[in-house]
Amino acid sequence: MSAKTNSWGRRGSAAATIAARLTFENLTRHFDGNTALNGVSLDIEPAETICLLGPSGCGKTTLLRIAAGIERPDTGRVLFNHQEIVGPSVFTPPERRGIGLMFQDFALFPHLTILQNVMFGLKGFPAIDAERVAISTLERVGLAHYAKDFPHILSGGEQQRVALARAIAPRPSIMFMDEPFSGLDPRLRDRMREETLTILREMRATSLIVTHQAEEAMRMGDRIAVMRAGKILQVGPSEEVYNNPSSLFVARVFSEMNEIPCRQTNGKVETVFGSLPVPKTATTTTNTNGDELIVGLRYQSITINKEDSGILGRVIDRKFLGDAALIEIIIDGLENPLKVRLRESIAPLVGDEVNVNIDKRKALVLKSDD
Repeated sequence: MSAKTNSWGRRGSAAATIAARLTFENLTRHFDGNTALNGVSLDIEPAETICLLGPSGCGKTTLLRIAAGIERPDTGRVLFNHQEIVGPSVFTPPERRGIGLMFQDFALFPHLTILQNVMFGLKGFPAIDAERVAISTLERVGLAHYAKDFPHILSGGEQQRVALARAIAPRPSIMFMDEPFSGLDPRLRDRMREETLTILREMRATSLIVTHQAEEAMRMGDRIAVMRAGKILQVGPSEEVYNNPSSLFVARVFSEMNEIPCRQTNGKVETVFGSLPVPKTATTTTNTNGDELIVGLRYQSITINKEDSGILGRVIDRKFLGDAALIEIIIDGLENPLKVRLRESIAPLVGDEVNVNIDKRKALVLKSDD
């Protein structure tokens, strides 16, 4: 691919919009007896980017489709700038909501030129103005030289850039994006995410992005809303949700962990690594003594050495992961081997005895929610 087709337009040249506040109030939605949304409430500030994060089937796309006007909820309301657009007796059509939509399958019209695809969302404009805006938007995504061509000649990444141009050309106050980068290869996906986020910030559009990738949510979202089984479990900035997950499920969404079952006694749990305090969010009963809890230790938060400090263990497995290695260590007092991720150059070999240490500040004490 040529340098020309790889390049994006000049940063800072996307037209700004007037961002809107987006509010969901107690939304429910059922399909054939299955609950897709179960009392979802969420308030998104103007110009804020929120990522909906969770596994397939948790309700992320259903929430986005209701906000976009593609589906109706069974109960609850949706408000733009405190004005009800969806409710028991209100339903504003999608074309009157001032929104932009971007999906993972691009949804370009094969019989229309690139320029005509971008102009499709500008039907309310005089033809000469629509063409001017479409060309300007294609310039921003670096594809104006393809204006008279058809989508089939473009690569997947270029088609996605056309889909982005079509979504932002009308200067929507709110952008909805449903796993827009999942069909791209990793290197292209990183560039597309970076440039898309830059454009969203230039536009100052309020954005709701659906993803099942924790890293993508942390890179793109001002806040992350973690969903499970039709409910929002936790909302907050990435650092807060990652470092202080409200449940074991939320912690698992962000990374793999060693999970050590424990019981609470007088506000603490005892482990082979010593005592750990139990946060209030982990208590499950009025009488907290005896509560079954989980101590979560992320792979990268554990260190080892061959000195006489730490808990003695023996390496029983070592997997090469390029610059890193994943090792497994058996330790007296732990039912399962402890998994540790280290730089490959310093990782011990199978059979080595090592001393294991943990950073207690990074240990997660959580109630089990399986």
